[in-house]
Amino acid sequence: MAAIGIPRQASRHSSAIVKQYVVETGSAEVRQAVAESEINGTSVISHAEVIATFRKTVRAGVLREEEAVKLRRSFDRGWPDLVRTRVTERLIRHASTLAWTFGLRGYDAVHLASAAAWRQALGRDVTVASFDKALWMAARKIALAPFPADLPTLLGGARKR
Repeated sequence: MAAIGIPRQASRHSSAIVKQYVVETGSAEVRQAVAESEINGTSVISHAEVIATFRKTVRAGVLREEEAVKLRRSFDRGWPDLVRTRVTERLIRHASTLAWTFGLRGYDAVHLASAAAWRQALGRDVTVASFDKALWMAARKIALAPFPADLPTLLGGARKR
């Protein structure tokens, strides 16, 4: 982590990617982190998760269809800028162990395994940017730096999964 708490290499969970496009709690922190990070990456599964979230905002009446379409186009334009971790059999095996050990949902475990694989490939610290409390806590337990550093405070004790 840089001195001001901004990740130098950030592996972003889909919950953090969405905050770059939709204004909600944590959006300002994510935008600052993205702007100041050296490298931003994610698992390839994030693409489907982010698009599904944009669609869900329409079903929930949070955004109009045309707004969500603009967000999707913007996201698709930015997708090539992310370093993307491929999903392999080995990564899924690691994710399965993480899911069992920490009680994570399947895709969250894949994100965590992807961040761990990225750290190993880079030979450098990687920060996991997530607004999912269970994933955030699991990242700490396997010695990945979670972002934001104060997620429980930021969420105000609300259960976020």
